[in-house]
Amino acid sequence: MDYRIAHITRYRYGEPVTICHNRVLLAPLTLPWQQCRQFELAVNPRPALVQSFGDYFGNTVHYFEIHEPHQELVVRANSLVTCTPPQHPDPAASCAWDNPCPPPPDLAAGLRLNRLFVLDSPMVYRSRTLADLARQDFTPGRPLVEAALAFTRRIHGTFRFQPGSTSVATPVEQVLEQQRGVCQDFAHLALGALRSLGLCARYVSGYLETDPPPGQPRLEGADASHAWFSLQVPGLGWVDFDPTNGLMPGPRHITVAVGRDYGDVAPVKGVVLGGREHVLTVSVDVARTEH
Repeated sequence: MDYRIAHITRYRYGEPVTICHNRVLLAPLTLPWQQCRQFELAVNPRPALVQSFGDYFGNTVHYFEIHEPHQELVVRANSLVTCTPPQHPDPAASCAWDNPCPPPPDLAAGLRLNRLFVLDSPMVYRSRTLADLARQDFTPGRPLVEAALAFTRRIHGTFRFQPGSTSVATPVEQVLEQQRGVCQDFAHLALGALRSLGLCARYVSGYLETDPPPGQPRLEGADASHAWFSLQVPGLGWVDFDPTNGLMPGPRHITVAVGRDYGDVAPVKGVVLGGREHVLTVSVDVARTEH
């Protein structure tokens, strides 16, 4: 199935901005089950410089500079993505989480490179409390994918999805205490718990289909950027889980970027000179389209 994605970010400033330098991560990744067939980025005012490159995690980054005074910045990203249903592994057939199968040589090399996804990151810290939370599902000898899916469903059943209850900077400890938040919070919570057990897990940003097919439930997190997590499973590679909706992502999930936490994959991030206060608005539309 094909999706057209329109992501519009608008900043309105209280005073003119004289210079701005920004980097955006808005181009969907190409994966075995997902192909980004078209991507267009439009910025107003027109940038003096635009560059694109791949970052350490394999994401596509666009960097731009604006050197003229402006009180409004609009970043429009339009994408055309083709998705096929990913092949979900049998949860019970994976290796035990506490005694995993030895990885093949090529995956072992990748695991060495992925050491960053086991350690603390700027927005996610390991703790005994988070490890204890995960151990409710990660019992001795339990298959890794089965345990991760059960933990994903536990977060979905325990924590309330409530937009506005947290901010981008809300720490995991607060989310754990208040038991509510948004997709970013639940992804960070899962990452902290999994890494506290010594597992390799990364943050995934992307989108959800805005309007589900007839007869299918609407998923939480649509109409905005979505977030979930991916777990490195020996012998299988990266396997995705969506704790906001308590499931393993399917073709309605569109992956944009991966990183240690939200800070690595923020859609728009940069610095400006001037502007004082600002008002940010974001709109996202993900619509299925015909071939």
